[in-house]
Amino acid sequence: METAKGNLTSGSISAVLTRLAMPIVAASFLSTAYSITDMVWIGTLSGKALSGVGIGSMFVWLSQGLSMIPRMGGQVLVAQELGRGNREKAKAYAAAALQMTILFGVLYGGFCMASASTLVSLWGLRDPAAIRSAEIYLRVTCGIVIFSYLGQVLTGLYTAQGNSRVPLKANFIGLMLNMILDPMLILGIGMFPRLETLGASIATILAQAVVVGVMAADIYKEKNGNSILRQVNLLQKADSRCVEEIFRIGIPSAIQSVMYCFISMCLSKIAGTFGDAAIGVQRVGAQIEALAWNIASGFSSALNAFCAQNYGAARMDRVREGYRISCIMIVIWSGFIACMFFLFPDTISGVFFHTPEEIGMCAEYLQILGAGTVFNCIELLGVGALSGLGNTRLCSMISVLLTGLRIPIALLLSRTALGVNGIWWAFSITSILKGITFHITFYKVTAGSFRRWKPLPPARE
Repeated sequence: METAKGNLTSGSISAVLTRLAMPIVAASFLSTAYSITDMVWIGTLSGKALSGVGIGSMFVWLSQGLSMIPRMGGQVLVAQELGRGNREKAKAYAAAALQMTILFGVLYGGFCMASASTLVSLWGLRDPAAIRSAEIYLRVTCGIVIFSYLGQVLTGLYTAQGNSRVPLKANFIGLMLNMILDPMLILGIGMFPRLETLGASIATILAQAVVVGVMAADIYKEKNGNSILRQVNLLQKADSRCVEEIFRIGIPSAIQSVMYCFISMCLSKIAGTFGDAAIGVQRVGAQIEALAWNIASGFSSALNAFCAQNYGAARMDRVREGYRISCIMIVIWSGFIACMFFLFPDTISGVFFHTPEEIGMCAEYLQILGAGTVFNCIELLGVGALSGLGNTRLCSMISVLLTGLRIPIALLLSRTALGVNGIWWAFSITSILKGITFHITFYKVTAGSFRRWKPLPPARE
C-alpha cells in the first residue's frame, strides 16, 4: 500500500478498525436517517400513507440485491488485491464494478417505472391512499435507483482502500439536504407545492444524487491522487475475467439480500392480515432497530475490508483478532440498545405513531425484537468477516436457510394467542440462531477445521 492510512495490514488492530468503522457507522446512521426523516414527515399525513411508503420501500430494499453484486464483489476483490500490493488488478476490478452498477441501475429503474401498479397490487392494500402512496414512492425511488446504487458501490470501493471518511462527508451533506427538502416538498412550505409522498421521494433522490456527486468530486482532488478510482476509465471495456470474479464473489451476497427481502415481504403479507397498521409497524420498527444494527453494519463493512486486505497479505492472525475485538465492542452497544427497547418502548414508538393502537403494537414489536438484537449484530459481523475471506457462498447458505425459517414459524405462532406478535417472535428466534451459527462458523473456518469452507484461493490472474 502506498499510503499508510489505507493500509489495514499493520498497526494496532483496534485503532485500525475503529478509525475505519466509525465513519462507516456514522454514514449508516445518516442513511437510516434518510428513511426515518421520510417516515416522520409522512407520518404527519396519515398512517395509510406511511403503510404505502412501507410497501414501496420494500422494493427499494429488493433492488439492493442487484447492487450487492458489484458492491460486495468490488470491495472484497479490490481490498484483497491491495493487500497483495497489486494496484493494477485492483483498478481493473473497480472499473468493472462501476460499469456493472450503472447497467443494473438503468435496467431495474426501467422495470419498476413500467410495473409499479402491478407490483403494489401484490400486497392487497385496501385503502386507496395507501395504494397511491406506494405506487408513487416505488416509481420515483426505484425508477431513479441508479444514484443509490452508485453511492453504495463507491462507498465499498472507498472502504476497500481504507478510506471511510469521504463516504461519511458525502452522506452528511446529502442528509442535510434531505432534512431541508422533506418538510418543504411534503407539506408545501413557502414557494413549494404540497407534494406529500411524491415530495418525500424527490427529496430522497436529490439527496442520493448529491452523495454520489460529492464522492465523485473527491476522486479528482489533488490530495486523492493515490486513489485507484482516479485512474478508472468507465468508457473502456471491462476485463471479462474481472467481471467473472465479481460475479463469483457478489452473486451469493446478492441472493442472500434478495431472499432476505423476499422473506420479509412474505412476512409483511402475513402481517397485513392483521391490518395495514401492522405493515407500517414492521417497516418503521425496522428503522428503529437500526439504532443497534447500524453500528454492527459499520463494523461489518470495516471488518470486511480489514479481513480482505489481511487475507491478501496472509495475516490470518490479524483476521481472528480483528473479529474478536469487533465482537466485544458490538455486544456492549447492542446490549445497551436492547435495554432501551425493553424499558422505553412506548416513548420510542410515540415518535412515529400517533394512535394508541399503533403505538401499542410498535412497543410490543420493540420488546420482542430486543431479545434477538445482540445476536442479530453478531450475525452481521460474521457475514462481514467471512465475506472478506471470499466465503460469500457459505454466508448466503446459512443466512437464507435460517432466515427462511421465519415464514413457517410466523405462520405457526401468528395462529396462536400471540397473534401478530407471533410474527415478531419469528424474527427474534431466527436472529438468535443465526448469530450463534455465524459466530461458531467463523472460528471453525479460520481454524481450518472446516476444510470444505476454508478461505477461497486468490482470484485468477
